Amino acid sequence: TACLPMYLFAEFDDAANLLAANPDATTISIDEPAEIPKKQHGRLQEPGREEDDELLGTDDSDKTELLAGQKKSAPFWTFEYYQTFFDVDTYQVLDRIKGSVFPVPGKNFVRLYIRSNPDLYGPFWICATLVFTIAVSGNLSNFFIHLGKPTYHYVPEFRKVSIAATTIYAYAWLVPLALWGFLMWRNSKVMNIVSYSFLEIVCVYGYSLFIYIPTAILWIIPQKVVRWVLMVFSLCLSGSVLVMTFWPAVRDDNRRIALATVGTIVLLHALLSVGCLAYFFDAPELDFPAPFIPPHNVTTVATRNR
Repeated sequence: TACLPMYLFAEFDDAANLLAANPDATTISIDEPAEIPKKQHGRLQEPGREEDDELLGTDDSDKTELLAGQKKSAPFWTFEYYQTFFDVDTYQVLDRIKGSVFPVPGKNFVRLYIRSNPDLYGPFWICATLVFTIAVSGNLSNFFIHLGKPTYHYVPEFRKVSIAATTIYAYAWLVPLALWGFLMWRNSKVMNIVSYSFLEIVCVYGYSLFIYIPTAILWIIPQKVVRWVLMVFSLCLSGSVLVMTFWPAVRDDNRRIALATVGTIVLLHALLSVGCLAYFFDAPELDFPAPFIPPHNVTTVATRNR
């Protein structure tokens, strides 16, 4: 141990002699680790972009795709391949539902809830529950509106179930498919656009429809003003989830194209809300009076006043 200080002093003298011979030499301290430069992006970072890139997951998107590819390595014709789409627990589904009902401004829904493990379990059952809720609530609303009218005979309209199923499932699958294709097309033209996977977009749309389940139950209230207020509230709440999710992905595109994309997303969402309320709850129901049946075996006696 006594030789250690002498060894350190000898190294110090050698370093001093080298600096005296060459003052411009670069020295490296062994006590502090050298800082590793951060990964540089292809474009300059503007103020506030760092947080948005983190929310979008651009830094770890490659890792996510690699893990997703390892996770779904089974052939698509096997049951194990589709089983991964439903590999979620109750706490994850409830957490994603809570995130869709209470959106946080500035937070990306895909980054916070979906990207780690996108699923089809929540969107499938949310859409199925919404279909039966709208169909049953629409029939009950029609029944309560005409309750007490002698000319009205209640008949359950089971065709509303098939109409609601076709409308909601078509919206929850075809609109994400079109949006995914559009983002992929724009990504080939604008390098800064972030493209979500098709499964992630389906998750966003599926979970955003959850707020309409309690809203459809409240639409039973036979007050048109109350129904439309509830519809506007649900539209703003679920529409904000879609806007906050997809606006950061298209904001670097042409300004008009970005605004048109977000406007189309909100417009289609509004058409679904207004269409369900107008068709299943506010559609005018015609009261057909009971047919008049003349009495049989009745003779008419005509009297003359003389």
